[in-house]
Parts: sequence; structure tokens; C-alpha cells
Amino acid sequence: MKQYLQALEDVLQNGDVRDDRTGTGTIGIFGTQQRYDLSKSFPAVTTKKLAWKSVLSELLWFLEGSTDERRLAEILHGTRDINKRTIWTDNANAQGVALGYENTDTVKKLGPIYGKQWRSWVGADYLRHGAYDQIKTTINNLKNDPFSRRHIISAWNVADIKDMALPPCHIMMQFYVTPDGKLDLLMYQRSADMFLGVPFNIASYSVLLQMVAQVTNLKVGTFIHNIGDAHIYLNHRDQVNEQLARAPMKAPQLKINPLITEIDGFVMDDFELVGYESYASIKAPMAV
Repeated sequence: MKQYLQALEDVLQNGDVRDDRTGTGTIGIFGTQQRYDLSKSFPAVTTKKLAWKSVLSELLWFLEGSTDERRLAEILHGTRDINKRTIWTDNANAQGVALGYENTDTVKKLGPIYGKQWRSWVGADYLRHGAYDQIKTTINNLKNDPFSRRHIISAWNVADIKDMALPPCHIMMQFYVTPDGKLDLLMYQRSADMFLGVPFNIASYSVLLQMVAQVTNLKVGTFIHNIGDAHIYLNHRDQVNEQLARAPMKAPQLKINPLITEIDGFVMDDFELVGYESYASIKAPMAV
């Protein structure tokens, strides 16, 4: 994770201070790229504790196509109990309610966010062809036409943004198969909370890359993370300095159940982060 820490320090030292949507204020730079070779290790942050179960549960929730925040709680905690929070609870309670979506003890709608776009994109030809499953189509194309330049999945559906509790931050991914059978993944993120969000995003897409590689019988390659607006919230600067003062520990390995051959077949227990050690977590408020 040295690349991430270098980018974090670059933003802190060289960023521009700007106002932002939340009213908190940020310091940021525009345009960064980091590359993580997953064939060597898994890029889990060690200079603070990674919320590993939250990473997994959110990714499985997206892949399920769900947009109900209480379903995410069910995957993470095993219950829809209103007292069990997720990283999407505040968005469901704020923007979701503002948009007029249900907010009950068992259902909290977020609108057509990631899962909807990944698994059920609705286009102008919906009445003739139905919804478009980008995940399934891309996996099929990787198997049958690996060197295509069209292995793209987008969450940025312009017509649906107004109905989303939070427009997607990580908006597009593209897969690439190398001549020696490795699968690479490039993700573009328009907006990145460098302290709270980015370690989570790196881990999530790195897991996804390994999952897709497994179900397409490809070797695991490199995750490339392109960021547009890379920022640190002004009320996170002390926490960032605390994190940067810590020396990174040895990177872990990700072990996935090798018996799973379909993208919809994975559950929480199919993943193990082997050899993961980290410093204690560093708390910081999330801007909503």
C-alpha cells in the first residue's frame, strides 16, 4: 500500500483547498493513478484497520443487484434489525428520505445505485430487450472474446442520477486480458475520499478482480486505480497525519474458495484474508 500512502501524502502536502457539496471543505488534487499487482499480494491497508467484512458485504450486495440498505445489513450482520448500521445507513436516512424513498425498520431504499446499474441497466430498448446485466455480459465476453476492448461496466447512468441517494463515485471499470492469460482491471473514480473511502475502494475492486479471474479461468493480474478528484476532508487532516506516521506492515494474501465457478455463487465465508495484521483503526466523521 505504499503507493496509496504516497498519494495520500501528496494530496495533503500539495492539494488545493476548496469548498465542497457537504460544506466540510477539502484539500485535493485532480488526477492520480496507482497500480497494485495482485499476483504478489493483496492491497489491504495496514496503517489502520481495514473494515474487511464491510468491504465484502458491500461488494456482494452490489453483485446481488440490491439497492436496499437493510439487505446490506442482512448480508453484513445476518439481520435487518434497524439498530445494525452499515456504511450506507446515513445516505439512506438523509438523501434516501429526501428523495421520498421508504425508510422503515426493514426497508431503506437508495434508488438506482451501483447494484441496479451493474445488474439491471434499463435503456431505451427496455420494452424489447429487457434490462441489461453488465456483469454477466462482461464475464461471458471475457470467456469468449478475451482480447476485446469493450469489457466495460459503468455505474454512471445519466438518466438515473437524479433518483440516486448518492451518485456513484467509482463510475466505470474496464477489464483487460494479457497475452499470458492475466486479468487486469482499471477503475475510474470521479470523487475519492482519500482517508476513509479509498482503502475501502482499493480492497473492493481487488476482490472483484480476483473473483472475475476465478470464474473466467484467468490468472490474477493488476488493479489500476484512476482517480479524478482525490481529496482529504479538512476535518480528517489530523487523522491523515497520524496514519502517515505509521510504517506499513507486510501485505496479506486473499484466499477465495476455489470451488465457486459462477459470480453469483460467492458468499461471505468464501473469502479469507490470510496474514493480515494492521495498526488500530483511526476514527473520522463521514461527510454526507
